[in-house]
Amino acid sequence: MNAEVKITHRAGASFPVRRMNFDFEQVPEYWMNGSAGLTHFMTALSALFPAGEKFFIDSVRAVRNHPKLKDNEVLQKEISAFIGQEAMHTQEHVGFNASAQKYGHDVDTLDRYTDKVIQTTRKVMAKLAKPVGITQEMVDLTATTALEHFTATIASQLLTNSHIQELMKDDTMKTMWLWHAIEENEHKAVAYDVFEGVFGKGLKSYLLRTSSLVIAMVTLFFVQSYFVMRLLKEDRQLNLESLKDIYEYGYSPSKGVITGMGREMAMYFKPGFHPNDHDTHSLLTHWKGKLGL
Repeated sequence: MNAEVKITHRAGASFPVRRMNFDFEQVPEYWMNGSAGLTHFMTALSALFPAGEKFFIDSVRAVRNHPKLKDNEVLQKEISAFIGQEAMHTQEHVGFNASAQKYGHDVDTLDRYTDKVIQTTRKVMAKLAKPVGITQEMVDLTATTALEHFTATIASQLLTNSHIQELMKDDTMKTMWLWHAIEENEHKAVAYDVFEGVFGKGLKSYLLRTSSLVIAMVTLFFVQSYFVMRLLKEDRQLNLESLKDIYEYGYSPSKGVITGMGREMAMYFKPGFHPNDHDTHSLLTHWKGKLGL
């Protein structure tokens, strides 16, 4: 690992905030198994994170002083640690995105587009939901809860799918993605616990969170796919070889990262679901030891 790890323990929180400071200067252009398709797939995913994680932070921070939450000392400490980890993820993905920009891949435009999609979607959904008493803060929090389930699920795939790990040929990038995956699983329950603290566990809460997941996943699929196609086209790599690599990596039935997420993603629709129902404690212990965290 090429990053000096500085760990801040938020008193009382169940997970720490780690400052990694990765050096992306020596990362090759096509760091994912030498494949333009795979590299751009991951770059398109990374382009979603700076604006996306700022949205997560803002959404949770906006309701942390809600009357039902403000006196919950345990949850307040978890929220602080959640915000700290997400801020570090933003910092490192900004660095990674800048390294891709250096090679002429216009990630800056994709980052701005991500923010525009987020802001437009949240405002439209709040306008549509206003007649039934759902506020902007409610829309933002439910979207964050749904997207945090997605990030925790894809993180589980990165930590368990050896095929994916083998394709990450550059040590810096491999460590960065695995560190991010560890932390997404460490704080996977925070936004959900905030959501339940505000909305409870009734039918309205269930319908709100599950419909939000469907909307978020459809939006995410189209935006990330557009980003991949745009990066490939601008790089003159939009060809059958790149598309084949992406299919095998993302969507093949046996080892695809997206298809492998199906069962865990579906857990979200179970009444009484909680993120900790999917126990990743042993998995995280293994990878934290392996990465020296």
